[in-house]
Amino acid sequence: MKLMIIGGGPGGYETAIEALNRGFEVTLVTEGPLGGTCLNEGCIPTKTFCHYAESLALQAADGAQVPDMDLLQRRKADVLSKLQGGIASLLKKAQIVYGRASFSGAKTVRVGDTDYTADKIIIATGSVQATLPIPGAELCLGSGEMLNLREVPRRLCVIGGGVIGLEFASIFASLGSEVSVLEYCPGILPRFDEDLAKRLRLSLKKRGIGITTSSQVTAIEKKADGSLAVSYIFKDEECLTEADAVLMAVGRRPATDLLNLEAAGVEYGKKGIRVDSDMRTSADGIYAVGDVTGGIMLAHYASFQGRRALNHICGVKDSIRFDICPAAVFTVPEVATVGLSEEDCKARGIDYMAHKGMYGGNGRAVSMGESEGIVKILTEGEDGKILGAHILGAHASDIIHEVAALMNFDATLLQARDIIHAHPTLSEVLQAAIRS
Repeated sequence: MKLMIIGGGPGGYETAIEALNRGFEVTLVTEGPLGGTCLNEGCIPTKTFCHYAESLALQAADGAQVPDMDLLQRRKADVLSKLQGGIASLLKKAQIVYGRASFSGAKTVRVGDTDYTADKIIIATGSVQATLPIPGAELCLGSGEMLNLREVPRRLCVIGGGVIGLEFASIFASLGSEVSVLEYCPGILPRFDEDLAKRLRLSLKKRGIGITTSSQVTAIEKKADGSLAVSYIFKDEECLTEADAVLMAVGRRPATDLLNLEAAGVEYGKKGIRVDSDMRTSADGIYAVGDVTGGIMLAHYASFQGRRALNHICGVKDSIRFDICPAAVFTVPEVATVGLSEEDCKARGIDYMAHKGMYGGNGRAVSMGESEGIVKILTEGEDGKILGAHILGAHASDIIHEVAALMNFDATLLQARDIIHAHPTLSEVLQAAIRS
């Protein structure tokens, strides 16, 4: 069977690799380099910056450290090259077509002057950066441009207090920037557990990061000295902050504009391509996965949606739980979450209990100098099924997966209490929460 996948990000290339392993004849169309936004402009280079910034912060304890941006850029390029090469080697049996794809018929995709056909098609074109429709928006940097900076801006203004904005705020604060964040919503990390978001805000404030919530940015203007003036409204008053660089981090939107989906009969809207639980679109034989569907915009979510689509094509049933998807924010300290938040439980009228464990009481955390942090587990009733977990602290992004695994099997708190954890480890904070 011929399978065409449009998009070279995680939702596309990982599905392509699995399809090759299952015996499909695969054509992968990608406009940019293999790996998509995640590998080239998002997750991976950002984490390379995170790691460097964290190591710089540790060195700063012995005296001020000047970041070597050329070294960092070389390190980033090396990481991307290795990972791109790894993907290419896994796709060596696939036909890879570089260029912009658009539908010219129900099962026909045009790239340049060439038409390609397939029995089944999976759309995985991802998303593009959103921007505010305000004067001077073109003066702002995007996340990709931030990752190519050769100099650290003395003053950085971040528009948006979501995941992307806060990660860059944390990184560049460690690199030496004076960072200010402007967020439209009443709190940072909208849709995350409010308790953890408030704790993170306090942590970032201690590190010198200024955060103003409930603020509406209205314009950006370039001044005579080359600096930027950001105008915003706060508590009905017009305010102004100045910066040497401004990052626009107000979210992303599905990349559907140039696909000519009408030619294929694929229904879509502002929120993306409409799909069912098997990732099927309104057009027979055409599927869509990842950011382009307008759902949870995470690389791993896209990958598993791709697996679901491929399973449906193969007539295979799976047990993927899309309602249980861990997420992490690589600030300092890290934040990780899975399942329902307290706000979700309250909105649904669920009788729940919050169980907490503190990093400050954990021997490994104290020995690492990482005693700031909390684990919060939500259960149905006092000892019932685990509904969600929220972690603020060192290695939160690693620890959260134990709870995700338990939730996938509908484990209860009583069952979780009997699981032995190694000592001394950070995972014991999770055990402390379970036993609280």
